[in-house]
Amino acid sequence: MDSHAQFDEEPRVRERCASEDRRFLDIAGRIALRGLGDVEPNPCVGCVIVKDGVVIGMGHHRSFGGPHAEREALAACQARGLDPRGATMYVTLEPCAHVGKQPPCTEAIFKSGVARVVYARPDPHSLSGDGARILNSAGVLSECCNASALARLAADAFIKRTQTGLPWVIAKWAQTIDGRIATRSGESQWISNELSRARVHRLRARVDVILTGLGTVVADDPMLNARVPTRVRRIARRVVVDTHLETPEDAAIVRTAREYPTSIACAKEMAVAEVVTDRRSRLEAAGVEIIGVPTPLNGRVDLELLLRALVDRYDATNVMIEAGPGLLGSLFALGLVDEAIVYIAPILLGDDEARSAAAGRAVESLRDARRFRLARTKRLQSDLELTYSRIRDADSSSST
Repeated sequence: MDSHAQFDEEPRVRERCASEDRRFLDIAGRIALRGLGDVEPNPCVGCVIVKDGVVIGMGHHRSFGGPHAEREALAACQARGLDPRGATMYVTLEPCAHVGKQPPCTEAIFKSGVARVVYARPDPHSLSGDGARILNSAGVLSECCNASALARLAADAFIKRTQTGLPWVIAKWAQTIDGRIATRSGESQWISNELSRARVHRLRARVDVILTGLGTVVADDPMLNARVPTRVRRIARRVVVDTHLETPEDAAIVRTAREYPTSIACAKEMAVAEVVTDRRSRLEAAGVEIIGVPTPLNGRVDLELLLRALVDRYDATNVMIEAGPGLLGSLFALGLVDEAIVYIAPILLGDDEARSAAAGRAVESLRDARRFRLARTKRLQSDLELTYSRIRDADSSSST
């Protein structure tokens, strides 16, 4: 009898996993997030190796082009003088099976003597996928367990971009208890406290693009750069959605365009129109890149095409939205927001004309609402940080 016959050649997918599997996948998920801002456009991946119920090695993908999480965890075992033979490897993403900047992880796993691999998500990439099947055919039991939400979210941005060509879109705003982001006159600085604002800067320091609208530039004259005491992992490109190319030339975002990469996304015809040649030349001379984007019948920049352009032009994986209710409302209406991070301050305005976070839709029934799932909460002194993930049509039936 073939010694490999006891293993399925196709990966097993289990929704109900042993509590031990979920616990170690949770750990792998937390480790994976250490790579945020350093590994993109590669996925964030974490790995934990367990033998006789004891963790003997851990690792995560640390940098783009660097060793993958599985090899990092195996190296940690070796550094501690511990043998992974017969152990179980928990990893947030199916081990890769191709030669890229690094050799295939399947090869390292097989040579290590690891007996079982449990991964949280299949690899959707045509080049690197198929790892589980290869491991199973080589005698290493490999199965997918989707019980750990924490482990699954680590690869969300990578999987979305691979499958759709769109980046992961994170909307951020601060609001009062009654859901207002500014007074009727537009005053918004500062609704949130210093701790909340520091968290925003940390987020800016790990995304590829910060997207805003002309209205926000005119009203607040923001810098939209990351100001953190620790390392800035990514210098985000600042992109202004400005259909008619009206961004003030003395705006802070223009004056600092040579220090921080900056683009203006305008209507495609405005990018070449003679009537704005001088203005366009002055913006470009200041270091601003002009992106011409097609406009649909409503005369506004096509936001989905813009997001695709950010992937194609700048290799963007994570896009953060810091904008007013118009742009935010349009992105929500088009179903382009994947995650919302909301800072709620203990302030109440009670003014019908104060500005809400998103606007522009006419909704008569709750059935037409965009639905999100509360993923995480964090108290920041008097503020509360709430992180919501979008509920897709495929999993809305399981929501409550």
